[in-house]
Amino acid sequence: MASPLIADTGGLLRAIATRPDGEPTWPEFEHALRMAPRLIVPALVLAEVDYFLRGNRTAMRELVSDIFEPTTAYEFEATTPDDVARAMALDKKFHALEIGLVGGVVAAVAERLRVYRVLTIDREDFGPLRVGNRYTQRLEIVP
Repeated sequence: MASPLIADTGGLLRAIATRPDGEPTWPEFEHALRMAPRLIVPALVLAEVDYFLRGNRTAMRELVSDIFEPTTAYEFEATTPDDVARAMALDKKFHALEIGLVGGVVAAVAERLRVYRVLTIDREDFGPLRVGNRYTQRLEIVP
């Protein structure tokens, strides 16, 4: 069985995207979501997804319903002040990556929860990023 995933905005958007026939637009992302025993959605990711789905409120309502339904694999993760501070520290240390606040929070939550698999499209950002006290823990990019 696969291990838990932390959702980044782009990865989550691709995982839930469907074609007009209802089939996944990006099957490899949908498969990763479906196979994860837990898909952790940081609060800031949900807010950013909402921005991108502003023209598709039905999809956003369905996603929120899924995230807060106790029987799904989704798990909402509130962003703590420590997560924001850590995100800014990661953004500063890895300034060339330009990970920003949301990407930094994804990495900070991954670090805090010790869940190092990230559902993302941002390979250039998360690939070279390292977390942990000594910045030695890499993040596994999924898919």
